[in-house]
Amino acid sequence: MNIDSPPRRRMAVSLTPLIDVVFILLVFFMLATNFNQWRSLSLSVPGEGGAAATEETALRLEVLSNGGLRLQGDVLGLADLERRVAGLLGDDPGRAVRIVPEPAVPLERIVAVMDRLSLAGARNISLDED
Repeated sequence: MNIDSPPRRRMAVSLTPLIDVVFILLVFFMLATNFNQWRSLSLSVPGEGGAAATEETALRLEVLSNGGLRLQGDVLGLADLERRVAGLLGDDPGRAVRIVPEPAVPLERIVAVMDRLSLAGARNISLDED
């Protein structure tokens, strides 16, 4: 005896949950992406004897551990640094600027100082330890 079973309906796959997941992922990646522009500071290592030749004409900038700066013996803040260095460099942007940080100064502070010096027009920046 052959009994016919009723025809089975195929279940249709709904695309709505898939589209929801795709949009949630899109929103997540849009919010998680960082669009900051990275900049770099170029540093060059001087050869032997190169630092001694410019020692007397170089600007000496000490980065203090208390957050202050000492330029040629005068204490100043980061806000005044750009104006003062631009005035001291004058028409000679190739004049050397020596940064001498104290041992407890964080690297972020030194990079901020180098960035300000670059904005002031300094092209010959060196990092020294004293």
